[in-house]
Amino acid sequence: MITPATITRATTTPPMDTNSLMIDAARLQRPSQDQPTDSAGSALPLLIWLSPAFPVGAFAYSHGLEAAVEAGDITNAQTLQAWLEDLVRYGSLRADALLAACAWRAADAGDMAGVIEINDLTLALAPSRERHLETTGQGNAFVTAVQASWPSDLMGELAQGAEPVAYPVAVAVAAAAHGVPLPALLDAYLVAFAGNLVSAAVRLGPVGQTDGQKIIARLVPALREAAQMAASGTLDDLGSAALRSDIAAMRHETQYSRLFRS
Repeated sequence: MITPATITRATTTPPMDTNSLMIDAARLQRPSQDQPTDSAGSALPLLIWLSPAFPVGAFAYSHGLEAAVEAGDITNAQTLQAWLEDLVRYGSLRADALLAACAWRAADAGDMAGVIEINDLTLALAPSRERHLETTGQGNAFVTAVQASWPSDLMGELAQGAEPVAYPVAVAVAAAAHGVPLPALLDAYLVAFAGNLVSAAVRLGPVGQTDGQKIIARLVPALREAAQMAASGTLDDLGSAALRSDIAAMRHETQYSRLFRS
């Protein structure tokens, strides 16, 4: 029932302010100044570069895991997790994180001579022929793919000054060239490295996909510690004590039947 009061309220309602609506809509679409934006410092490129779809051939390498499985050193989820934790805390993953951090700092400062020296050191530290193949095969492929799709002057200088290129150095220089922060680089690199090794173990048979994901989740605290150590570390902190992993990588070179290149 329409009453005089109803008519009064209807006729006295202020008209809709379309200008205010347009301003509010623009404010919703535009990030505020205190919110992060997709700038040059975004870590988004890492999701692309360290994806299994990025053409570096990471799927072809097991980092000696295949020989460890063949020898019976890795037989289930527990032994695989212990093996990978040792790599993170004492072995190649720790060393790679340190070398990547040092290469990132040198590249960020424009010191390409320093980057080349770190690359040479990285190659010299490879404990076996297949470990050398693993880092250079992925490193050279990474440089080629990044320069084709994410070109930069720093990566061009690296490609001209170093041959072959070690994988952690290649990723670090690309990150510095595109303004990716060092902590994000280290976190992503270590998680991708560990994830690739778990994927190799799944294909070798000791663990299934679910156990593989559980292992990655349990490795996160150790991966974070390694990233934090590398972020503040220097070349003086380099060192490795994962000898069984290194020996497994050497044994793999003469393994009779194998799926992986390392």
